[in-house]
Amino acid sequence: MPINKPPAIRSSEITPKSIYLNRRGFLAGAAALLASSQAFGAKLSTQKSPLSIDEKPNDLKTITSYNNFYEFGTGKTDPARNARNFQTNPWTLKVEGLCKKPKTYDLDQLLKITPLEERIYRMRCVEAWSIVVPWVGYSLAAIVKAAEPAGNAKYVAFESYYDRKQMPLGRNAGIALPYVEGLRIDEAMHPLAMLAVGLYGETLPNQNGAPVRLVVPWKYGFKSIKSIIRIRFTDQMPPTTWNISNPREYGFYSNVNPQVDHPRWTQGSERRLGEFSKRKTLMFNGYGDQVASLYSGMDLKANY
Repeated sequence: MPINKPPAIRSSEITPKSIYLNRRGFLAGAAALLASSQAFGAKLSTQKSPLSIDEKPNDLKTITSYNNFYEFGTGKTDPARNARNFQTNPWTLKVEGLCKKPKTYDLDQLLKITPLEERIYRMRCVEAWSIVVPWVGYSLAAIVKAAEPAGNAKYVAFESYYDRKQMPLGRNAGIALPYVEGLRIDEAMHPLAMLAVGLYGETLPNQNGAPVRLVVPWKYGFKSIKSIIRIRFTDQMPPTTWNISNPREYGFYSNVNPQVDHPRWTQGSERRLGEFSKRKTLMFNGYGDQVASLYSGMDLKANY
């Protein structure tokens, strides 16, 4: 049986080695660019969480265009405009301090600690506006348990990323940076305390705290620190950014409490973004049945 020979390739059709190598470099660069672009808005595999509230979330545009993130500007629309080029990949999160198993997680590891859930949470800002967000993530307790805190660890301290080159507006923030926050360890272990890596089924946009942030829905929004790079277990109450900046107005606990007004405005009512009328502020932002026992016997006016 005759064998058909492949057609001869003319020398003019052979790609020169230099162009071939440049093409390989171009493809590698394109792949890297694609990976970079997928860091924001990549789809996440999630399951529904029983911890979600039964309320309609705000739309994605509202959630991603009205933000507090002073590293990218103090105006509510500044972060969406100024955080576009913030580099969040690669990323590492260090877990350290008074624990038996300190560890440094990369982004892939953070996404695989436990199955991701979508949790619809109310969020209440100290400026008397509120929002409902479908976060993606899991209970902070998963990382806490993995670290095996020492018996004398009483608090969990958090630190956010700060780079003057990427965040030049931070110099005008009016607060000390990097941003720091803290929780009591029993607060951090509560199932509602969440480590969020996305919203609306996709990875976090930069202006919402990419690539990983804290969400504590019964506390005012500034407790939910963004772009976390360090979690540290300690036996001392850690400093927190707004308490450092203005202790008269911002306490360590910062639980949503309509009975304790901010010195410059009432906390008894709030305006849900997208709504014209105000609504009554709920104690612990409506999560009292779940979290009130954490503060049994405490004077929540003194421990604001």
